[in-house]
Amino acid sequence: MSGRSDKTVPLAVKIVVSGGLGVGKTTLISTVSEIEPLDTEAPMTQMSVGVDSLDGVESKTATTVALDFGRITLDPTLALYLFGTPGQDRFSFLWDDLVEGALGTVVLADTRRIEECFPAVDYFEARGAPFVLAVNRFDGAERIGVAAVREALGLGAEVPVVECDARDRGSVREVLGVLMDRVIGARVSPEQRGSGSERNVRGGVRV
Repeated sequence: MSGRSDKTVPLAVKIVVSGGLGVGKTTLISTVSEIEPLDTEAPMTQMSVGVDSLDGVESKTATTVALDFGRITLDPTLALYLFGTPGQDRFSFLWDDLVEGALGTVVLADTRRIEECFPAVDYFEARGAPFVLAVNRFDGAERIGVAAVREALGLGAEVPVVECDARDRGSVREVLGVLMDRVIGARVSPEQRGSGSERNVRGGVRV
């Protein structure tokens, strides 16, 4: 039929990037997005003193107050739409709207402030949502192994814990690939896994 296009339209998948204040969510999305990323960063003012803990990230001068947004095409058949949550507890009321319809989450952790990711871990565990814990490596931060991070956060064996550098595109892509494997593993039955009904696509992601 004339006018018919054979161009593949990628499947759109919503992914959330979450974690505490200053953990690198905006950086991660900006690093990997193939479009101009949207962010809602605002200068931190005197009003946040005593409300937002900056221990370990004293140099931080701006913070996300609503969401971050970006897009990456992992494969010609798969496009991820990334939504970053605000890190402060006082903006947690936005989370329910941001995570609606999401298939999975990257929870970022900072070993300098590991306790800051507890709210995100608790939130997604309570909802049974598949997530990956990504330890963002900051310059000068103490290096703690992923096994120790898993133990500190009480994560089950089914939750992948990986290292990453939110400033490095390749590193972020690897994290997203691990998350997609986790998402598919959570949504595919053992019978389907054994039948070979999943099809492999470039980058180790199964859809």
